[in-house]
Amino acid sequence: MWASCTTNALCLSCTSKPLSFPPVSLSTCFSTVLDNLKYASSHEWVKHEGSVATIGVTDHAQGHLGDVVFAELPEGGEAAAGKAFASVESVKATSDVNSPISGQIIEVNSKLSDTPGLINTSPYEEGWMVKVKPSNLAELESLMGPKEYTKFFEEEDAHH
Repeated sequence: MWASCTTNALCLSCTSKPLSFPPVSLSTCFSTVLDNLKYASSHEWVKHEGSVATIGVTDHAQGHLGDVVFAELPEGGEAAAGKAFASVESVKATSDVNSPISGQIIEVNSKLSDTPGLINTSPYEEGWMVKVKPSNLAELESLMGPKEYTKFFEEEDAHH
């Protein structure tokens, strides 16, 4: 009855013919891709500033992960391009986080141990994972720009 009253108050009506919308990937609609970052096909981002590169999980990836409840980060050491340096546990699964570039880990985001959900709520700002001193700047050039990454994940999602 409440729904009927609400429908009448809002002047909504049902049609006998279903509405038709073009197919749209929801992840495309809601994922943020920033212009000033580089992206890996494993869905990590890199922001290179001076001699430091900040690495985190993309907005697209966190959306697929679901609510992150735990982040296991390194205590330092070396990151190797294409190799796992951390893992995140979400309500759905535990996933490795791969480093898009190689280098010395110089800082770890300690906020994530108490508030791993920052990966979901602020993946490009407060939810960053590590800062690295890159050992091979050419690796940055092999990463995707924002347009390439958007096309990549749209095509990837279309196949799933």
